Amino acid sequence: MNNIIKTVLAAASTLVLAAGCIQESFPAGSTATANQVAAAPGSYDKFVDAITSTLVGQFIYAPSSTNAYDFGLPSFFIRWDSMGNDLVQPALTNGWFNSWYCIDHLGPTWANSQYAWTFYYGWIKACNNVISLAGDDPDASKVIGAGIARFYRAYFYMDLAQMFATKPCYLDGNAETVPLVVETTTLEQLADNPRATNTEIYEQIITDLDLAEAYLAGYNRTDVYTPDVSCVYGLKARAYLLMGDWQQARDYAKLAQAGYTVMDEDAYTNWNTGFNTPNDSWMLGVTYKSDDPNIQKNDGDSSWASWMCMEINPNTSGCGYAASYGRPIYIDRHLYETVPYTDFRKNCFVDFAIDEMDEDDAIEALGAYSDHGDWLYGNAQGTDFKTVGGLNLKFRTAGGEAGRDNQYIGFVVAVPMMRVEEMYLIEAEAAGRLNEADGIALLTSFAKTRDASYVYGTHTDAYYNTSSGTFINEVWWQRRIEFWGEGLATKDVKRLQKGVIRSYAGSNHVEKYRYNVDHTPDWMNLCIVQTETNYNFSCTNNPEPVAPSGDSDLYVW
Repeated sequence: MNNIIKTVLAAASTLVLAAGCIQESFPAGSTATANQVAAAPGSYDKFVDAITSTLVGQFIYAPSSTNAYDFGLPSFFIRWDSMGNDLVQPALTNGWFNSWYCIDHLGPTWANSQYAWTFYYGWIKACNNVISLAGDDPDASKVIGAGIARFYRAYFYMDLAQMFATKPCYLDGNAETVPLVVETTTLEQLADNPRATNTEIYEQIITDLDLAEAYLAGYNRTDVYTPDVSCVYGLKARAYLLMGDWQQARDYAKLAQAGYTVMDEDAYTNWNTGFNTPNDSWMLGVTYKSDDPNIQKNDGDSSWASWMCMEINPNTSGCGYAASYGRPIYIDRHLYETVPYTDFRKNCFVDFAIDEMDEDDAIEALGAYSDHGDWLYGNAQGTDFKTVGGLNLKFRTAGGEAGRDNQYIGFVVAVPMMRVEEMYLIEAEAAGRLNEADGIALLTSFAKTRDASYVYGTHTDAYYNTSSGTFINEVWWQRRIEFWGEGLATKDVKRLQKGVIRSYAGSNHVEKYRYNVDHTPDWMNLCIVQTETNYNFSCTNNPEPVAPSGDSDLYVW
């Protein structure tokens, strides 16, 4: 049976993506058809499982290697959010994600442009396989799988549209995104497949989500990475926000909230389960497993937790890029300093004032963040910064003390892809764009769940785009601190047409890369890898990114 499934996986993969030069055809002598394979017991379910089985845990880009940034969907959270203001990469040697932070080697001839193409179009192909097998009117045995495939295809195309389009959909429906490849796309069409406009790709996204909503009605899932109808509502809320359909965005964000609970302070800042374990606020997420290659190989260092979790025992483990190799990711100092001490989210990041203390006092002060302040202090001394201020302790090692002693336990974490908190903020933003007073009321209600002393109108940094106004800047600030590290930062910079400010008095960004740009940087419009444009003659490209030359003049807040 396994051999049959493998044969059909190849046979059903008649979509040949020029991107990545993926060449697949029917095996010699094979007479199995897609319909025959779909009829084999359990085979359809395996096609469905293939959609989510490689989201994390596998070495997809280079299966024979153990590259430290080849760990699936969450690796793109780090890649893309490093391009803006909020994540600080402190090390320029063996940093792995430095190209995105420094804006270097991001043109179409570099491998860095291949990653999104290989991962996302591979995932899209898995969705297309299921949609093709399910047919236009899936029967009861296939309808849930078809709904899952429709949901994820919409999810993947929405990510690509945001990162490749030069303007958000609500500002320019004609801006080019990426080529659309669906289940009916032929080999001939792949060679003449222009980039879809924003309007075209969001029409496809909404079509897929409408079908997913119908197919998943009444479905009860058993894990956080399989979508149900609430996830469809959430993704529709995102889509309509990007399209500028404020009423639909508000309505779907409200629908998506049902059955979920906003995280309280204990859940958000918990030293054992903080952002490593799904809870009642997580709508969608991915989970690493103990037998994943990302965990078992390369000492577990090719994984999300290796980069984002700071607490690993240097005596019993000594692994992890964040915890042990001097490569933690810091929060931007200005963003940190705009968070009041009455806001519990500030406790996810180490206070910069501790850097003014001597070693003993610093270690004692770090006890407010961890049972192992000495580890944090020692780890920070291994960074180029040699500072603890701004260290990220939002994402905790899994498994309690056992996980902190053993990375093969500690790195087996879950990572959120969608939380109900986002739905509250989408509802507030969309409502405010329709009637600002309504939006302010909703925003204030949410903000007070994080800071009982919250006062509207105190977080108004415009990052050069003063046209957005106080309300949108307040919503954006909430999103920046609420979802720090969760893959929304650069997408929001593009959506709201903000600039970048890294150079200011007291900045903790790396010297020579303290860029200030008074518009949305062109480098946030990803390049399409050259192998696509070589074989797809109708595919245009974005300009190759050019980084500023050295530090910008200090910005005065």
